[in-house]
Amino acid sequence: MRPAAGATNNACTMVAPGSFRARRAGLPAPLAPLAVLLGVAFMRAGVAPAMGLGLGLRPTLLVSELLLVIPGLALLALFRAPLAEALAVRPLPAPTALLSLTAGVTLWAASLGLFAVQYVLWPPPADYLEAFRQLHAALRPASAADALLSIAAIAVGPALCEEALFRGIVLGALRPAMGPALAVAMQAGLFALIHLDATAAGPPVMYRVPFAFAVGLGLGVLRLRAGSLLGPSLAHALLNTITFLAVLFSSDPADATDPGPVLGVSLLVGGSVATFLVLRAVGRGDFRARSIDVPAAGP
Repeated sequence: MRPAAGATNNACTMVAPGSFRARRAGLPAPLAPLAVLLGVAFMRAGVAPAMGLGLGLRPTLLVSELLLVIPGLALLALFRAPLAEALAVRPLPAPTALLSLTAGVTLWAASLGLFAVQYVLWPPPADYLEAFRQLHAALRPASAADALLSIAAIAVGPALCEEALFRGIVLGALRPAMGPALAVAMQAGLFALIHLDATAAGPPVMYRVPFAFAVGLGLGVLRLRAGSLLGPSLAHALLNTITFLAVLFSSDPADATDPGPVLGVSLLVGGSVATFLVLRAVGRGDFRARSIDVPAAGP
């Protein structure tokens, strides 16, 4: 039964006299950044052992994504939060699923345009570009099985694990305390920070941070308007798949993220407007009603 207006945030603590205390529907808001910090620590600590076991690059990328989300899932278990409700794993109507996939395309176009504009105003370091080339050269498939494994490592794994952490656990924790707009911005900021790229010497490279923040905003809004984690998961997976395919069929991986300033501005503006229209179509303005609902305890 749907809780009365104004009672949503308190529903998880409302129980009938003599009944068991209701389980929390998600993490307390202060623990959301902790889930991310622990996830990043687990992910970075686990990469070297995974490579040492000879798993190869693709399986190691999948393992690192799993390690990213495990601490958040463990915290949910510690607080006895119902997993499906905390992650907002709910069925997605076919029209919403199609709009979510469309959002993946429009977000890709907008983010590619952002990269192009950024390339003019703030060119990436040469060693960063070379590391990017080497990574994608290592992921270039030699067979159809290789291609599927690469897509799993670059698109499917991050879509499932990163969405579970940021648009599931983190957004679910922040939304009741902060409201939808601030919660979306906060989770996007945390999502951007995990895209700091470590270097062998010197400070981390922040080149992917603006892109990740913008994409995180779009995926966060999509999560609330779709009312399900499946929406941003589909969009995220398709966005990453298109990026991988664009790099795969490019002679130079760096060229795939630099369409030039004129085309870049067009992609940024057109992709942003298209994303706005697609997100507006999802839920038809029911932004708050489709946000994370906490079922009332008791009959």
